[in-house]
Amino acid sequence: MPRTRYWFDSVIARGTPVLIGWLTLVCLAVVVPASMALVWADRRVPRTWSGQLAAVWVSVGQTLKIGGAVGSPLYVLLSVLLALVALLFVSTLVGLITNGLNDRVLDLRRGRSTVLEERHTVLLGWSEQVFPIVSELVVANSNRRRAVVAVLGPKDKAEMEDEIALAVGRLGRTRLICRSGVTTDPAVVALARPETARAVLVLTHAGEGGDAHVVKTLLALEAAVRGRGRRRPEVVAAVRDGRHHRAAQLAAGPRGRVLNIEDVTARLIAQTSREPGLSLVHQELLDFEGDEFYTVREPALTGHAFGRLLLAYATSSVIGIVPAGGGVELNPAQDRVLRADDRILLVTEDDDTAVLADGPLPVDEAAITQPGATAAAAERFLVLGWNRRAPLIIEQLEPCAPEGSELVVMAAGEEALREAGRCARSRTGRMRITVHDGDITDPRDLDALDVPSFDRAVVLGYDDADGTDRAVPGALTGDDRTLVTLLHLRALEEASGRELAVVTEMADDRNRLLAPAREGSDFIVGGRLISLLMTQIAENRHLADVFDALFSAEGDSLHLKPAPHYVLPGREVTFATVVESGRRQGHCVLGYRLYGQAREGPAYGVRINPDKREHVRLGPQDSVIVLTREPVPIPGGRKAGRQTPREYEHFTHP
Repeated sequence: MPRTRYWFDSVIARGTPVLIGWLTLVCLAVVVPASMALVWADRRVPRTWSGQLAAVWVSVGQTLKIGGAVGSPLYVLLSVLLALVALLFVSTLVGLITNGLNDRVLDLRRGRSTVLEERHTVLLGWSEQVFPIVSELVVANSNRRRAVVAVLGPKDKAEMEDEIALAVGRLGRTRLICRSGVTTDPAVVALARPETARAVLVLTHAGEGGDAHVVKTLLALEAAVRGRGRRRPEVVAAVRDGRHHRAAQLAAGPRGRVLNIEDVTARLIAQTSREPGLSLVHQELLDFEGDEFYTVREPALTGHAFGRLLLAYATSSVIGIVPAGGGVELNPAQDRVLRADDRILLVTEDDDTAVLADGPLPVDEAAITQPGATAAAAERFLVLGWNRRAPLIIEQLEPCAPEGSELVVMAAGEEALREAGRCARSRTGRMRITVHDGDITDPRDLDALDVPSFDRAVVLGYDDADGTDRAVPGALTGDDRTLVTLLHLRALEEASGRELAVVTEMADDRNRLLAPAREGSDFIVGGRLISLLMTQIAENRHLADVFDALFSAEGDSLHLKPAPHYVLPGREVTFATVVESGRRQGHCVLGYRLYGQAREGPAYGVRINPDKREHVRLGPQDSVIVLTREPVPIPGGRKAGRQTPREYEHFTHP
């Protein structure tokens, strides 16, 4: 058998003429004996040898499509020649048609044809962002007919389709179109018809030159739609390094919006480290499952003060106003009047569920409380690991930390230690910062820190591009290092019997499922977070200003406040009562978190935008989710920031 296979391979390797010769001999060796058998098996077989040979010839000719004519030698020769010419012509024509169809099919499978769609969503590039974005778009398009998502990436079309199908699953009403090509070539970008799209999302690119690739893709997009006589689509992109944000924004143009992954991730880590569970609130608001941000016009409320709007909806939570001239006002002053051209920013299940309440919502005046002025106790923060986002995290933590707080950083590698030391020396605020040289995956180094004595901990992932992982020979890298660190922290918690509030940063959302952490713990995955933000902006361009304000260094942001600051603990009240109590303190109340359900998925106790007519019983350890400006604690228990007036107007239903 091996020799036969070897002989067959040798024949094929000798070229087409030899292959045709062998094919002819094999064909004759099969057809001629079979034709002789057919003739001799026929009852009407001629009696003479010449007649039998002629019958065999006719059978062979009909089988091989060369005629099989009987007559003079010249006549037979010419008929065979014509039959061979016809056979050659037909075979060549069939071959050309087959090759053309094959080339066309291969071209289609490679994804080289133009997308003939309008009002579709275009994704330019290929990264881990593809999967959460497509998944969220499928949910967002569940009530939309003929929704189309076009993905243009450097991979093979079939490979991209298979990966998306495996990661996302059923696409529902959304149709997926994949095209293959380099996104930095305007001619290739034009295949996705970005000029007819409702939104274009430029995905981040892996590697050291990732942000440069994003900028080039934005420039290629501009070149692809330039001069086509159509309005340019909404463009949303993201960069990993804040130093490249301005260049990317210039490349995106006036209708483009570029998100800074480092900035958004650092701010959310800092906020969550002060208020455990806050990442779950953002996750609940940013995905398309459940309730999310919408903007609506409500002529019936024109001329009313913002304070009245908070109880105008029973199943929607008002959090701000979007002026017609642009921008957004999150939690404006209570007397801010809604103008006719303003839009109301609210949290609701869908854009058609923002319906005014039928009448006044029930408020239990006797259950409303006011927070007392208490001195903030000093806290100890622990930061394990170091990356480019660490200085910004510390910058966000320091102003809000109580006087006398301490922050300890443990990092490894000369560059990381040098950066951490420079950051510690540059801080002269209320929080003392110290830096320790150690490996966060080494239990001996962690034991030396007395980890259970800290109130808060942040586990950061090293940036591969900085070479920090390579600074320690044999050290783990990326999320592997983070997972091992979490294992050691979990062991220290069990040994000490004390739970530590840990915020963990990860690069890959799939590794979050492997993390040895308690249910409901805070995980910040920068890529997934930005993917959710990009998808929300692509679906509603007004939300770009909302997220800019929500994640800005100044202004109002989401917080988890103790429930006793709003209503009497243990007393059953309507959620409208909680909202009214928050309004009197200048807060927009969005929901609550139940401490007793903090370990129970999938919501982990978080309830966003409950019906204001529902009754709820909040305990002393429960939290209320509010939108407000974070006050800066000062000695003596007083707080600087937005002042809460003692006199307030009791608004009734408009």
